[in-house]
Amino acid sequence: MTATLLDGELLAGKIRAEVTDRVARLAGEGITVGLGTILVGDDGPSARYVAMKHADCAEVGIVSAHEHLPSDVSQRELEAAAARFNADPAINAYLVQLPLPPGLDEERVLISVDPDKDVDGLHPVNLGRLVMGAPGPLPCTPAGIVELLYANDVPVEGKHVVIIGRGLTIGRPLALLMAMKRTGCNAAVTVVHTGVKDMAELVRQGDVVVAAAGRAGLVTADMIKPGAAVVGAGTSWEGKKLLSDVDESVAEVAGWITPRIGGVGPMTRAMLLRNAVRAAERAS
Repeated sequence: MTATLLDGELLAGKIRAEVTDRVARLAGEGITVGLGTILVGDDGPSARYVAMKHADCAEVGIVSAHEHLPSDVSQRELEAAAARFNADPAINAYLVQLPLPPGLDEERVLISVDPDKDVDGLHPVNLGRLVMGAPGPLPCTPAGIVELLYANDVPVEGKHVVIIGRGLTIGRPLALLMAMKRTGCNAAVTVVHTGVKDMAELVRQGDVVVAAAGRAGLVTADMIKPGAAVVGAGTSWEGKKLLSDVDESVAEVAGWITPRIGGVGPMTRAMLLRNAVRAAERAS
């Protein structure tokens, strides 16, 4: 069996076209959509990712603003940068790029973001909305994964989804989202991690497997039920090479699989653009 590729770049292009239309409609009403980013330090992958976000903004007509702070910035100075974006009427939504350098409190920074401008959907208020099933910005990578599976007709409703990883940005919110009674979700969800005994046996039970541990090659072909959908959401770097949590051999067993490049990443950025334009629509 050779798995069908879940082409995130193709779908993200369609979402960018949708966002472009919505931005143009707002512009016709005299409203400019503004997205801000705050980057601390000189981490290469983080800097490249922020640059891609600004390129995406330029493509769809969103005006972007950026603050680049030194790695030795204080907690107070970082939160002051967030406060400036909170107060700026030209910024509808913004993010603080994670991870932060050691010594900075990520939780305090996330709390300092205005929930209505939280483009990542990670503020406690917005995570609470997710728990309640109330409207609000969804975390970008989980929302992108759900959209990617649904657009490719991968059966999820009533199926068993196994998520490897319990992190704030992917594992925890994705588990909540997948379990909800909503289109493309409504699944039985199991969350495992590298500290779980017999993790491989649990993963083998998944009709859909999402790897989000950030450990290269963690998921191998012998861990996958034949025909299952496999999403490589966790990544790590080896020099300048991006590595997936999913070993290449999995493609011979799975029914669907994300490519190493062009799978989840483009969908995360597309969901960020959608969250930004929704924030502008709400504010208007």
